[in-house]
Amino acid sequence: MAPKRRAAAARAGGKKVKKEPETPKPKDAFTSAKEALLAAGPQVKGRRKVDEHCSLSGSGEVHEDYDCMLNQTNVGHNNNKFYVIQVIEADNEYHTWNRWGRVGEVGQSKLNTFDKPEQAVKDFEKKFKDKTKNNWSDRMSFVSHSGKYTLIEVDGEQDAEVKVDSVDGKSGKDTKNVLPCTLDAATKDLIQLIFSNDMFKEAMECMNLDIKKMPLGKLSKLQIAKGFDVLEEIEAAMGKKNGAARLEELSSKFFTTVPHNFGRNRPPTINSKEIVEKKKEMLMVLADIELAQTLKSETEKAQEEMIETVPHPLDQDYTSLKCKLELMDKDTETFKIIETYLKVTAGNYRKPKIINVWEVDRETEGERFSENDNLENRRLLWHGTNIAVVAAILKSGLRIMPHSGGRVGRGIYFASENCKSAGYVRTSKNTGVMFLSEVALGKECTITKDDSSLKKAPASYDSVVARGSVEPDPSKDIFITLDGKEVSVPQGKPIPQPQFSDSHFCNSEYLIYKESQCRLRYLLELKM
Repeated sequence: MAPKRRAAAARAGGKKVKKEPETPKPKDAFTSAKEALLAAGPQVKGRRKVDEHCSLSGSGEVHEDYDCMLNQTNVGHNNNKFYVIQVIEADNEYHTWNRWGRVGEVGQSKLNTFDKPEQAVKDFEKKFKDKTKNNWSDRMSFVSHSGKYTLIEVDGEQDAEVKVDSVDGKSGKDTKNVLPCTLDAATKDLIQLIFSNDMFKEAMECMNLDIKKMPLGKLSKLQIAKGFDVLEEIEAAMGKKNGAARLEELSSKFFTTVPHNFGRNRPPTINSKEIVEKKKEMLMVLADIELAQTLKSETEKAQEEMIETVPHPLDQDYTSLKCKLELMDKDTETFKIIETYLKVTAGNYRKPKIINVWEVDRETEGERFSENDNLENRRLLWHGTNIAVVAAILKSGLRIMPHSGGRVGRGIYFASENCKSAGYVRTSKNTGVMFLSEVALGKECTITKDDSSLKKAPASYDSVVARGSVEPDPSKDIFITLDGKEVSVPQGKPIPQPQFSDSHFCNSEYLIYKESQCRLRYLLELKM
């Protein structure tokens, strides 16, 4: 247990919270945004699974690597369809399995039977060539053709639904001795939530990706990267001559690359910057879900390799985060400070209620944050997020993604008002997660109008603050001391700021453009 912190002092003076300096730790392997988002190393391919809708799914297996997922979307013609082709070996016979239809539906299917594998392979390769205009042998350099299907990269598991979480320590497949879970009840529930497959599915369904029915399998990081490439093409095409036709064509390309389930509705045209930003956010969420599932699969593999005694699965998931979470006593003054900060800045809309608060200590983040010891002007600020990316944030920290952006450019966004950050929270069963981070702002550059071109703070500045027309009453701010540094914490209700009455921002937004300038301090589990 970490030493209990004392109450923070008001500006006028008083007690200050102290914390012991920490021991530097080895560097984290997931600190690079690009690694975490697009390709954090070679992707592990699992064994291909026979399509669950095939009658041979229980008795057969995919022959070698003859298995593909194809997709084709055409906005103008209201096409949004898939094609599955597999060679299946079962009972000394060889089969080609074809299934096709609209994304999100089971569709139609056909099973052909052959005596020899060569015959089945020949049939598979012919169908692949007919549908894609590519040779199967050249699939590593696949080229998409107009009016034909595109090959979709998947992770080796045809079924996008990961196996049901095992939280009771019983897998049903072996007799290994699974140790009891060592986590406290609240932390156990949190870990179960942020690694929950049901939660991931819920998040993806909200993005029109129905993974329960979607026959295309789980998208790979490579496929997500291709999606970003198409969005960049769409951005470049906006405002040009013949733009409408080109945007419809590129929208078809995007939905072909990243399959969506629109039911029987026509796929929409991506024709505004707002839609592009939403699709970028969707892809970043998918990448973080992929990261969380990768962590989970690594812990499952580690358990399989153990001989007799294995840790509880939730302990394994917790360990994979390389992040210490310490549940905070609700009677402590620190908890009361956080609770006050939430209540006075929550606004009149969502009114979140604290379920639990954890102190966060990410491995190596303290060492990285210490690079900014010379920066003063530190504040404890809000950051809201999708619950589906919480595991990735705990593992990799708050990151500046290569494709991210916003009203104040490509940086990490914080707010001094909970209501502002709460707008970015995506819940699961009315439960959401928010972070409080210590942010080393240093010298602030104040702006009152949008500037989406920013990728770093202006010369001689360390951060950018888009000042809002209201701000938590500065006279009510208090200071706490974290690792020897004074950190201000708002405790007053938002009040008008006459000097910024003409600002384009209602609530202030605090931007840093270096990941090392922030450190996660608290995780709040909220009832929204």
